Amino acid sequence: MLEQRYRWKNKQIREHVSVLDGKLAPTILLKDACYLNQVFRKWVTANIWIYEDRIVYVGDKLPDNMSSCEVVDCAGQYLVPGYIEPHAHPFHLYNPHSLARYASQFGTTTLINDNMMLLLQLEKKKAFSLLRELRNIPTSMYWWCRFDAQTEILDEVDIFSHADVKSWLEHDAVLQGGELTGWPKLLDGDDMMLHWIQETKRMRKKIEGHFPGASEKTLAKMTLFGADCDHEAINGEEIYHRLMQGYMVSLRHSSIRPDLPVLLDEIQTLGIEHYDQFMFNTDGSSASFYEAGIIDNMIRMAIEKGIPVVDAYNMATINVARYYNLEYLHGNIATGRVANINFLENEKNPTPVSVLAKGKWVKRDGNIIDQYNDINWQEHGLDALNIDWDLSPDDLQFSMPFGIQMENSVITKPYSISIDSNYDQISDSHDECFFMLIDREGKWRINTVVKGFAKSLPGLASSYSFTGDIVLIGKDKNEMLRAFNRLKEIGGGIVVSEAQEIVMEIALPLKGVMSDKTVEELIEDEKKLSSYLVERGYKFNDPIYSLLFFTSTHLPYIRVTQQGVYDVMNKMVLFPTIVR
Repeated sequence: MLEQRYRWKNKQIREHVSVLDGKLAPTILLKDACYLNQVFRKWVTANIWIYEDRIVYVGDKLPDNMSSCEVVDCAGQYLVPGYIEPHAHPFHLYNPHSLARYASQFGTTTLINDNMMLLLQLEKKKAFSLLRELRNIPTSMYWWCRFDAQTEILDEVDIFSHADVKSWLEHDAVLQGGELTGWPKLLDGDDMMLHWIQETKRMRKKIEGHFPGASEKTLAKMTLFGADCDHEAINGEEIYHRLMQGYMVSLRHSSIRPDLPVLLDEIQTLGIEHYDQFMFNTDGSSASFYEAGIIDNMIRMAIEKGIPVVDAYNMATINVARYYNLEYLHGNIATGRVANINFLENEKNPTPVSVLAKGKWVKRDGNIIDQYNDINWQEHGLDALNIDWDLSPDDLQFSMPFGIQMENSVITKPYSISIDSNYDQISDSHDECFFMLIDREGKWRINTVVKGFAKSLPGLASSYSFTGDIVLIGKDKNEMLRAFNRLKEIGGGIVVSEAQEIVMEIALPLKGVMSDKTVEELIEDEKKLSSYLVERGYKFNDPIYSLLFFTSTHLPYIRVTQQGVYDVMNKMVLFPTIVR
């Protein structure tokens, strides 16, 4: 499905050429700009002409026609291309629009986004209408096409139908297939997934892997299947194996895997001196993690670790653009490119003081200029979660002998339940809580116990989960019910009840999984929730990710899914869901 065949129409290109002929004036002239020239790998001074959203000239000349042209004296500043985030999951409480707006303030003006939530929450027509509207914001928005649900869902064949996957792959805003969280199925003989990979390669698009802990042999197999890149390396040895097998290596620094300092140290210890096969990503971090910046923060870390300055910027710009075959649009400051430009006070401080995104000022001399028009989410099917059913005390019966134990923020293992859960409350003397996953339409439930989430949490209800189904956790069944009822009232979110009162909530009115607040507001909300949960005994890095990944089967070992308690390693349902 081609939404727009070309970036610029013929009439626009004629206008761009007319600027060079002096028939039209540039929109903006960046005069005496010291910019990073990635062809020469050094800082070069030139005049940069911009017409609307495109750079139309870079060189020594000045325009013949200067009428109505904004002239910016760039003396004393360093200009670099807008940064590219190649691995965004734009639904961690924030939404694609709010993340784009926030990221632009830190110089990340291009996002390549996961489409999972759109697949799971919206019909294709509504999803594509949202993609079309997001073309109009200053941030350049691109997308992936998922091939699997990353969990065991009941209607995967319908959601991931061949027709729908093919439509996504054909969309011109989609740059890659993946990430391949379901790659074990591919190894086991899933020919439909292999066909989709083949189609992706036929369209000259990329395949993003997801291969945590994969052996050298497995990495080689996945290269043969068609994988081009992987972001799961957690040490120098894993980076080396990926490079040896021909991968582009995406270096991750995220809220649950803040690995970049170690990766940079070990890259240099290995004697790797060329960085063209590296790029940066933040792997969809929680909002509060982004308080320190986004891709700019990773560039800063690289420079501080002794990576050559030009290479540090290239890993956030031209390397990404070349990999995705977008060099003609993004990743460098040159004639013909989209006018995404960051203005720096110092070449070693990558957080910009001013930002141009598609030729519009979104930040000027440290001040935010909001160019991001609000979106009517309801028009695209992203309305509040409508829960028109009730939970009763009879639903909160916990008799399963088998529970899940948290090893860290996202890894859960099986354990034998030793407590007596046949009471309305369980003791605060241990870190076991009632755990319940309920279909968002109220058709089924699965009840067990989670160990390690909290010691004294009365009742929490969350519609924020990978599938949008509802998670209840707590020590007190009545408080869990109270939190659930409040969740119904606000149309989805994360709610905590204590002492018969709602003590904390984050409303998520976009299908119960995303907020319509700004990222800045969400950072404060998330901090409060995290602090509260830490006080109640949460001891890991990221409770928001924990809530999301209870249902996700792309990590070991035991998950609670729409099909029931699921053994990831053995690919089997241990205890099925109960029909209500």
